Amino acid sequence: MNINCIIIDDEPLARKGLKEYIADVDFLNLVGEFDNPLKAAGMICRGEVQLFFLDIQMPKITGLEFFKTLQNPPPVIFTTAYPQYALEGFEVNALDYLVKPVSFDRFFKAVLKAKEYYEVRNTNSKEADATEYFFIKADNKLVKILFDEVLYVEALQNYVTIHTPAKKYMTYLTFKSVEDYLPADKFLKVHKSYIVAASKIDTIEGNDILIGQQHIPISRNQKDEVMDKLLKGKFLKR
Repeated sequence: MNINCIIIDDEPLARKGLKEYIADVDFLNLVGEFDNPLKAAGMICRGEVQLFFLDIQMPKITGLEFFKTLQNPPPVIFTTAYPQYALEGFEVNALDYLVKPVSFDRFFKAVLKAKEYYEVRNTNSKEADATEYFFIKADNKLVKILFDEVLYVEALQNYVTIHTPAKKYMTYLTFKSVEDYLPADKFLKVHKSYIVAASKIDTIEGNDILIGQQHIPISRNQKDEVMDKLLKGKFLKR
């Protein structure tokens, strides 16, 4: 399996270092490098990129600002000399965050996450027709989870936690990839960090959903949409 990737960084030396690292990884295929994120937008939007290395501090537009303009972007690994941006990078569901100067060992750990992401996605796509279960990579093994077992999904920095009645599973997937995969008729994103199984909701009070003993917030700007989807055709009134 080859992963087509690009580098976006305004520093020539930084691009050179990443190019050398990419050349040493057999499953990475460099298809472009750019000194300005806007120059890469077309290639990304056309779906020609499966992974991109994105610097944060750049002239005109930062890597974070650029990433937020993209719709359905591929997995991203941020690169920067400023570690204070790490939290914001993970808040946009980055696959990883590399602080310059980047060692090969740290780089390789990051790209392995991309490899695992696509391996799991490919495994799930083969099973998608069954719509009964899916696989995730957790605890260094592939774990099968039934759709009907999922209570809710929680985004936490650079990984997600899938909660079931028996156990919670931590996996290095992006929140967006999980949202896109789960059946839209059964699961609903209610907050930037939470997806819930509609059938598992016990009560709704104010801006809180209760599943068992767990309180899950509803985003204020999504409240009307969430309530409409949850109650449509299922709300008995006098």
